[in-house]
Amino acid sequence: MARPVTLFTGQWADLPLNELAVKAARWGYDGLELACWGDHMDVGKAATDKDYCKKQLGILEKNKLEVFAISHHLAGQLVCDLNNDSRSDGFVPGEFAGDAEKKRAWAVEAMKNAARAAKNLGLKVVNGFTGSSIWHMLYSFPPVTEKMIEEGFSYFAKMWNPILDVFDECGVRFALEVHPTEIAFDIVTAKRALAAIDNREAFGFNFDPSHLRWQMVDPVCFLKEFSDRIYHVHMKDAATQLNGRTGILASHLNFGHPDRGWDFRSLGHGDVDFEEIIRTLNQIGYEGPLSVEWEDSGMDREHGALEACEFVKNIDFKPSARAFDAAFEE
Repeated sequence: MARPVTLFTGQWADLPLNELAVKAARWGYDGLELACWGDHMDVGKAATDKDYCKKQLGILEKNKLEVFAISHHLAGQLVCDLNNDSRSDGFVPGEFAGDAEKKRAWAVEAMKNAARAAKNLGLKVVNGFTGSSIWHMLYSFPPVTEKMIEEGFSYFAKMWNPILDVFDECGVRFALEVHPTEIAFDIVTAKRALAAIDNREAFGFNFDPSHLRWQMVDPVCFLKEFSDRIYHVHMKDAATQLNGRTGILASHLNFGHPDRGWDFRSLGHGDVDFEEIIRTLNQIGYEGPLSVEWEDSGMDREHGALEACEFVKNIDFKPSARAFDAAFEE
């Protein structure tokens, strides 16, 4: 096995960490990517209480699991989200629900604490979202000016540079999961996001091929474009379901609905070419974890988690240390 295989716990936050750790070890995972919600990781505590960090790490160690990254997508989303409306009230402490700017202020501090927590846990990467103040302008009607888009990237830099300053102080990197509703959702916007913050090293990407694939962006092209900024990797699959009446924008239908134009799938059941991804990760020298983010509305999740772990371990391989025909030169 070339790289450790971990399970992102975001889709399992309804289970206590001590229960999920037992299951993950039984399924064959090498570690967990801890979500910063549920009881899996409280960054407010972890930022200041090393005993709490030892307690959470102890749960993993008891089950012979490692941790390479924590992820705070929920707080990150609120940093730049334009509205911070009622959809995200459940992301924040109850006293901030319904107040967009109080939610934003909480989120900024939470992301700073995520960096401090990672340092106390002995980690180098925090994954997450950034939110976007211009995502609602994706379709340019009413007409959208270039100035409006530039202001969105400038706002991203204004909000995230102070957060990234704390990441630098802690010796930790932030890995944005390039994703619809974020400031970067494809190759072009990812390049523009980097430029907005002067390409500072603290900011890179959590590569997730599923969000690129359904947009018809080649995930391998993304890896090659940002080979020095791949700080973490999610293994996640997606499938387009375009049949002449379904649309790529998914028609306001929730995940799992048969009339969506695309949907997430358990690993190996979608359109992502994982072999080419592994080959490209080898070429760019990525040696970090391959973290399963399991989402498939049509499959039992415990069946899927076990199958996904086996899939990743089977598809991953080390690069060759020698040319296949080197024997002819000996």
